[in-house]
Formats: sequence, C-alpha cells, structure tokens
Amino acid sequence: MTILVTAATGHLGRLVVDALRERGVAASDIVAGVRTPAKAADLADSGVNVVELDYARPETLASALEGVTRVLLISGTDADRVSGHRNVIDAARAAGIERLVYTSAPRVDEVDYALGADHKATEQAIAASGVSATILRNNWYTENYLDSVARAADTGEIVAAVGDARVASASRRDYAEAAAVALTTDDLAGQTIEIGGDVAWTYDELAAAAGEVLGRPVTYTRVSLAQLTAGLEAAGLDAGTAAFVAGIDDAIARGALSETDGSLARIIGRPTTPLVEGLRAGLASR
Repeated sequence: MTILVTAATGHLGRLVVDALRERGVAASDIVAGVRTPAKAADLADSGVNVVELDYARPETLASALEGVTRVLLISGTDADRVSGHRNVIDAARAAGIERLVYTSAPRVDEVDYALGADHKATEQAIAASGVSATILRNNWYTENYLDSVARAADTGEIVAAVGDARVASASRRDYAEAAAVALTTDDLAGQTIEIGGDVAWTYDELAAAAGEVLGRPVTYTRVSLAQLTAGLEAAGLDAGTAAFVAGIDDAIARGALSETDGSLARIIGRPTTPLVEGLRAGLASR
C-alpha cells in the first residue's frame, strides 16, 4: 500500500506523516505531496517520497499519483479551494485510487455557513466521482485558539460573538491519528463521520483554560456580530474578509461545532487531548 498525503508540509499534513510512521507504515510507502519540494527536505531525508503537488495545477497531479493506492486530501486554503479539490478528485479517479480520505468540516449538511459550503461542495464532488471515500468532518482544532490566547496574555480577555455556544475541539495530532487510521485500515471505508473532542466547552471555559495556561485571569467578552465585524474592519480587514471571519463566530453560535459523541476517541483508541493540555502544548511549540 502506498499512501499520498497532500499538503504534507502543513501543520496537519506533517502530523499525519508522523502518525502513519507510528502505525508502522514505512517511509518508502509514504508520498508527501507539496507545492514546494525544497520545503520538505527533512521528509525526503527521512526516506519519504516527496513530489510536487499543487491543487490548482492539474499537470502536477497525475505524476504525483503514480503508484499510489490511497490518498489523503487535506482541504486547501485558497479562495477557490473547491476547484482545486475537484482537480485532485478527478485525478484520483483517473488514477484508479483505491480510497480517498478527505478532511471536511462539521455539520455541513445541517448548518449553513460560508466555510462549510466549500466542504459540502467538495463532499458532493467526491460522491459524484464514484471514488471510494472516507469523509472526516473534523471539528475545530484547539490550535485555532492560540492567537486568541496569546493576545489574552496582554489584554486579559477573549472577545467573540458566539454567545453561550459550545465547541468540541481537539488537537491537530488527534485528527492526524484519525486520518492515519482511515488511510491504513478498512474500518472507516465509505463513511462520513463527525469527529471532535470528548468535551464540548463554552468560551467561558476557554477563558478559564487560557487563564490556567497563562497564569493570569482571563475573561470571555461577549460582543454582537455587528460589533465583531466592525472591530475586524477597524483592525485592517477588508469588508469581505471581516464578514467571512465573523461568519465563523455566527456558525459557532448556531451550533456548528457543538456536537460530540466520542467518535474521534474511539477511532484513535484513546481520549482526545484536553483543552488546557492542547493550548499549553501549542503555545510551547510556537
């Protein structure tokens, strides 16, 4: 079995490569797809096969998929990410890939939000392709809050427009291990799975966790969506970007990240990383 990990120099991609190695996959059976191979010299030095792979450049995809059995498609960050995803899906189908694993977003068929729309469109493209797939609807990464916690070291507050909503976050390493399971076993074949942390916490609890990590009091300051949008624009974001970022808080307030049923812990065979532990480890690695 030869496994291709896309975006392999990204935060999640590198952890997936590590998780595959920990599960006994030989470095020579891992292909790291990256935009800039020079940035993956350490992976190449460890015996991993490094290939150029750019979602937006279909000419890089066929050669990257040669001899590959299974593919992890890590969702892109470009503005037109869906087109890039479709390029990879089409190339995987043409190459006769045995299984595609995709990192999607939570509840995209239940909660309407801008970020979720791209993932929903990608899931639909995968279904239409006929390629055997596993869809991992990853909840939030605890690391998404590192900037907010770092700012709280100076301000003593975390500002958000999510009300009393809950977030079932987990650390990237937890999700990376789940992806490795999906790639190396048949346990999750054909499934679409909502996965997240064992505990769905509130932003008051996030502030308390930040305070514990920082060693100073931190409070959660509730603002309206309009206030948040205005603050983002005042900080220099253009109106469209500010609306997109504020829209994430709106989705959280409407419950997009609130559900957890222990699926992630069951997949990886251990409890997910607690919020405080994840924040502490993330800040230490910055």
